[in-house]
Amino acid sequence: MKPEPDPVDPEKLPELSHAVIKSAKFPMLATVDQDDWPRVRPVSPVRVDEDFTIYVANLRSYHKTAEIEANPKVELAYMAADHDQVRITGQAEVLSDPDLLQEIWDSNPLLRQYLGSINNPELIIYQIKPSRVRFMREWALEYFDVPID
Repeated sequence: MKPEPDPVDPEKLPELSHAVIKSAKFPMLATVDQDDWPRVRPVSPVRVDEDFTIYVANLRSYHKTAEIEANPKVELAYMAADHDQVRITGQAEVLSDPDLLQEIWDSNPLLRQYLGSINNPELIIYQIKPSRVRFMREWALEYFDVPID
């Protein structure tokens, strides 16, 4: 017998999606490498905005830096313990707003401990603005588009 997922109230899609993001914490980030092969790795976002803009810290020496530079189209996949999923498709851009960068730096002790200075040349913060956000209940096998502005 196929499991029956809880019904999804379309009005609650943003709330349900943010709950998955909060619970999952470490999404998988998909990029494409120089040979056009997909690459997926866990990342630790340093900030999540209400509009589903996600900020991810990175080092210039990491492989994903060149991959995102060559093709900024990415997807983040979150899965909660109950297997509800959120997928955020968007473009990764290097964060250039100094005030927002400072705010992120000040609110993340691990960044400060690991990198030492906001001026560390290895530090990159990617801002992933969503072009599409989708939510799926465990076993539903159906994604719901989450409204974004």
